[in-house]
Amino acid sequence: MRSDMRNLYYDVAIAGCGVAGLYAALNLPEEMSVLMLSKEDLESCDSMLAQGGICVLRDEEDYDSYFEDTMRAGHYENRKESVDIMIRSSRDVINDLLNFGVRFAKNPDGSLAYTREGAHSRPRICFHEDITGKEITTTLLSHVKKCSNVTILEYTTMTDILVDGGKCTGMAAETKEGETLHIHAKNTIMATGGIGGLYEHSTNFPILTGDACRIAEKHGVELEHMDYVQIHPTCLYSKKPGRSFLISESARGEGAILLNHKGERFVNELLPRDVVTKAIQEEMKKEGVEHEWISFAHVPKEIILKHFPHIYERCLEEGYDLLKEPAPIVPAQHYFMGGVHVDRDSMTTMPHLYAAGETSCNGVHGKNRLASNSLLESLVFAKRAAIKIQNEEKGNKDHEFESNYHAACC
Repeated sequence: MRSDMRNLYYDVAIAGCGVAGLYAALNLPEEMSVLMLSKEDLESCDSMLAQGGICVLRDEEDYDSYFEDTMRAGHYENRKESVDIMIRSSRDVINDLLNFGVRFAKNPDGSLAYTREGAHSRPRICFHEDITGKEITTTLLSHVKKCSNVTILEYTTMTDILVDGGKCTGMAAETKEGETLHIHAKNTIMATGGIGGLYEHSTNFPILTGDACRIAEKHGVELEHMDYVQIHPTCLYSKKPGRSFLISESARGEGAILLNHKGERFVNELLPRDVVTKAIQEEMKKEGVEHEWISFAHVPKEIILKHFPHIYERCLEEGYDLLKEPAPIVPAQHYFMGGVHVDRDSMTTMPHLYAAGETSCNGVHGKNRLASNSLLESLVFAKRAAIKIQNEEKGNKDHEFESNYHAACC
């Protein structure tokens, strides 16, 4: 045996420490040993970057419109069963997050405040300022760190899966020191995020390079819609190198408008993302310019400073005061709707191998994702993976037992 290779043994191995990986860990039984891998530090996951918020079914009367909004944005290529599962599960997920201590914005009477984003027929998005993803991710992470059965390894990259007899038996990984780990596990969850690191201009962290998709393809695990890539319409234009800074779609939901260089509106800002992106690109080409503009002139000062404080500060750093002037915007790669094919329980086509979050394709988003469905979809189907694993281990599909979630909240 090679001296630089080490064997580790766990019940569940999870590659990725974004909301999907963290929520899966919190919904696994306390008696299961869990190992989580983070490719870099725990801050470098795209879940931390989500600005706008997380959708929720407000009430039963909202179901039809929420379903239609999701389907229409996805060009009706969505898997209807998955959309239904996500919507029906949304309230339970929001309640879980509230129990964990996520600080969603609330009205004076204590009820949840909702904002609206593009292609939504009504406000149904819970949010925390303009850093909802960071609020959710850091809260979940704080609870995972308290779980005695969960071990987290930072700066450790999944490089392959272990396969025996056509079944996944764990994963191989490499530490930053170059040590190879063979992580033997009864069940494995890939939650490594999207593919933005493969693009020159992306809102994603550069480390997101489609690792799970590459490994899945190597082993004949089914992939789906690998060409379904979403370009976000409004990223802050800058000539500085590095990750593109997103200007949340919820800004347009609160009244921000798009202007060309003549100061004219040229598109309905609340259309689906792909439609708005195309309109901006066409206007840029027509004018022969490198960017267009977003104006907050019709957004009340209080909302700018309270709902979008981090966007406001970042624009100031680039020399644009949103209270006085528009900021330059340009489309950039943002999200991956395709990925490793999974079923309603996040199972891949290989036994004991699961995928959740942006790296998976459960069909919720279709060809184009509806704003603020990403965090919800990740959480809903990560939890389903955890429940499926515990039920399969117990051999009883109707039996659920105490998980880390109950230990953390009760």
